[in-house]
Amino acid sequence: MSAPQVRTRSRKDLRRQRRRRSHACWDHLLVAPLWPMHNVNLGTLLRTCDAAGACLAVPKLPWVPDALARGNTLRTRSCVHWTGHNPVQWLADQRQRDDTTVLGVELAEDAVRLADLPPARSRTIAVLGHEQTGIPPEALDQLDQVVEIPMIGTGASLNVAVAGSLVLYRLAGLS
Repeated sequence: MSAPQVRTRSRKDLRRQRRRRSHACWDHLLVAPLWPMHNVNLGTLLRTCDAAGACLAVPKLPWVPDALARGNTLRTRSCVHWTGHNPVQWLADQRQRDDTTVLGVELAEDAVRLADLPPARSRTIAVLGHEQTGIPPEALDQLDQVVEIPMIGTGASLNVAVAGSLVLYRLAGLS
């Protein structure tokens, strides 16, 4: 019995199968690392946003625009929302919109397992906490739902870029 032939797709094939042009700001699915720690993670999340058809919501800290510019390896205009300097107030404002669900990625009681998270059907913001301390207690009150990423190993969590990417793919219905 011989192994099946694997045919990889060329860049030209991939372009033909994907959307004809990059999206403008869809504002339907956002990932929000509101307490960023490492600029490399923002660039990784920006790339994932493009792949999943999502937007990135970040605070306008002095180093963030440069981190996004360096992380944008696609060299196309990316969808970025600036949250201002008060992430908790920004979340409260977003939650006031009738069509918005604010989802926190956090280890918490009554959290939904990532595998059980359905794709987003309305405007959804996936909030990511600080890499060492998570989502601050004052921001937890602004969440409609919490999702956790189960882990088998000894670590307590994944880094923000990996966790955000996993959740984005699930919310976008791509996994």
